[in-house]
Amino acid sequence: IMDNVSVVTVFTLSGLSGIANYRVILFVLTLLCYCVIWLVNLTIIVTVIVDKSLHEPMYIFLCNLCVNGLYGTAAFYPKFLCDLLSTTHVISYAGCLLQGLMVHSSIGTDFSLLALMAYDRYVAICRPLVYHSLMTTQRVCIFVCFAWLTPFSLILMSTITTATSRLCGSHIQRIYCINWLIANLACSASVATIIIPAFNYTFYFGHAVFIFWSYVHLIKTCQSSKENWNKFMQTCVPHLFSLAVVVVSFLFDMLYMRFGSKEIPQSFENFMAMEILFIPPIINPLIYGFKLTQIRNRVLNFICGKSSAFILKS
Repeated sequence: IMDNVSVVTVFTLSGLSGIANYRVILFVLTLLCYCVIWLVNLTIIVTVIVDKSLHEPMYIFLCNLCVNGLYGTAAFYPKFLCDLLSTTHVISYAGCLLQGLMVHSSIGTDFSLLALMAYDRYVAICRPLVYHSLMTTQRVCIFVCFAWLTPFSLILMSTITTATSRLCGSHIQRIYCINWLIANLACSASVATIIIPAFNYTFYFGHAVFIFWSYVHLIKTCQSSKENWNKFMQTCVPHLFSLAVVVVSFLFDMLYMRFGSKEIPQSFENFMAMEILFIPPIINPLIYGFKLTQIRNRVLNFICGKSSAFILKS
């Protein structure tokens, strides 16, 4: 029985070694960053929920993208902030698995929601006559459920496989836990720890192919009509930008994690680890907030209304 049970109960995180002199500054900057992430995402979420005119598929998917941003960052920032104020940087075995599950499933949900947004734009622009019959409220709810549950289920299988491996180490060279690094600590590699991640990567590569195919058709369709081209520039450009941010952040992190040099400074390693949990959660709501006219107008009207009320009271 003991062959399949890990004796490791606590992991040591090595990413924060040598930051004693900058601990307070890093804590303040990280806390500020986390507050900004909450502010920009919560602004979009509340705007979409409160304004009934925004209860359309595109804005519902955007709202879920922002909720997912908060979900993914919640797995990292609170623990990281505690570590910045602590002299010992450890995490429990169960906490490490949970953190890996949340971070990985958040990235997967990002790809799923971006694929849904690409499909929504494809139907809206390339097949406008059947848009309302295809994107019904019931179907949108099913799409959203699949976008959340499928990545979570896939990563859960990978996490369970990792959890059943016997570990021969407890030192993780990173500022947070991910499944790949935990699996590397296993005494011996199992077939499941190779096949399941490979399937997951293939599955989300399929998402990328689908999004690329959607945009090839979108661009072809929009070139023939000025009205469609304006619609493309208004609603599809922010989606493309968000997609590029997520893909580039993910690829940089994944490639560096597997092929990075040992000679790279620890501070740069920490940035590479953080950027997938820093750049997309801030950039996505900002680019949509600025580019989508309805979102921008609702937010500006709310801010102006509150400012006017404050000035009149004072």
